[in-house]
Amino acid sequence: MTTEIKVPVLPESVADATIATWHVQVGDKVSRDQNLVDIETDKVVLEVVATADGVITEISQDEGATVLGDQVIAILSEGTAASAPQASAPAPVAAASAGAAKIIDIVVPVLPESVADATIASWHVAQGDTVSVDQNLVDIETDKVVLEVVAQENGVIGKIIHGEGDTVLGAQKIGELNAGATAGAPAAQEEANSSDELASPSVRRLMTENGMTAGDVKGSGKGGRISKEDVEAALANAANKQSAPAALATPVPVAQGSGERSQKRVPMTRLRKTIAKRLLEAKNSTAMLTTFNEVNMKPIMDLRKQYKDLFEKTHDTRLGFMSFYVKAVTEALKRFPGVNASIDGDDIVYHNFFDISIAVSTPRGLVTPVLRDTDQLGMAAIENGIRELAIKGRDGKLSIADMTGGNFTITNGGVFGSLLSTPILNLPQAAILGMHKIQDRPMAVNGKVEILPMMYLALSYDHRLIDGKESVGFLVTIKELLEDPTRLLLDI
Repeated sequence: MTTEIKVPVLPESVADATIATWHVQVGDKVSRDQNLVDIETDKVVLEVVATADGVITEISQDEGATVLGDQVIAILSEGTAASAPQASAPAPVAAASAGAAKIIDIVVPVLPESVADATIASWHVAQGDTVSVDQNLVDIETDKVVLEVVAQENGVIGKIIHGEGDTVLGAQKIGELNAGATAGAPAAQEEANSSDELASPSVRRLMTENGMTAGDVKGSGKGGRISKEDVEAALANAANKQSAPAALATPVPVAQGSGERSQKRVPMTRLRKTIAKRLLEAKNSTAMLTTFNEVNMKPIMDLRKQYKDLFEKTHDTRLGFMSFYVKAVTEALKRFPGVNASIDGDDIVYHNFFDISIAVSTPRGLVTPVLRDTDQLGMAAIENGIRELAIKGRDGKLSIADMTGGNFTITNGGVFGSLLSTPILNLPQAAILGMHKIQDRPMAVNGKVEILPMMYLALSYDHRLIDGKESVGFLVTIKELLEDPTRLLLDI
């Protein structure tokens, strides 16, 4: 009995697809649910699996071919043996206890409804690697966060189906773990593990292609981790050493001022593409204006100096500036409900809660996790909440829940030295407050010049929803509360 292997039915918005990768060839024995071929569309990569045990007897469309939905691309003969038995491909793992091993699928976590697909960002293991339970195997990047997929049991990686850069769906199988298996060549495996800890699979592949090992490359990353640039630098250094004697023997004239001129092209990450899209959307779809003011930070600095040690001893957290900013913004939002609102179609949605997005710079780009119910939080709780979000952002641990929502955003470019800026709205929010560098400046006070620590404030707002009078009043309220922080504590 033969079965036709067909391209899955494509959505109406997708005209055709491309054969990306065949994982089998004519004559191969396959088992039910085994992935046979990856088919790539404009949006996702689809897997076509065997519907029964059997042998591949015909492949009619090769890799790179353009195909249509429901098109026949191969034939599977069910329950028959290959006419010419072939030596099966060597198993990626020589299991010492193969009989006791069981195969566990490595799958993409279930994605939220608002996230259509994801990308394989980085595999931390390769086929044949020994792993332990809860070890991070692969990072999956969505438009908003990076998800970690960990090993469910001790074992050996048996197969990696989707490599770095592949687009995948929620709950899609991307690899296999041979649970309970052990590597058959301890010495070789130990050496592999050492390399695995220092380099990603793509970097290890580059080293292998050039006959190099981890010992030949000096890693510039944390803990000596090796990057692609480190490998390229080692290759260039080796080439220079080989060409040095020839260069000495045959001098070549070099133009004055010449030097190595190179460039590197890398694809944007999903997070960076999402940031770019949202910023452009905010500029094009809102009537955005920015109003400015300045605040004398001396009262807050004096208050911090007086109580910071006692505050840290009492609450086990340091007293920073952000808790004052959040408190002032929350109070101002109470007084100006139009700023704590958003536009939904032809409606204005007024929020009766106070969730503040805090802009956090991470290695992958700027993100805005949400500090919730700030009207119910004390200064210590605000400081701890911001610190927790910053750490999770730095380590790539922010969840979808951490990133969802938010009625107003605070961004502090002053930590990087910015003196003044015009922040861009974080849609669908109606306003964003930019804090800046605190800098001593001469100021006129009661007819005299005093040197005071001053900071510029910038409020960008959507003029469709917020009028000039309301925006200025909101910003002046923040200024007054920061210049007299006692009012924040007394709620006046």
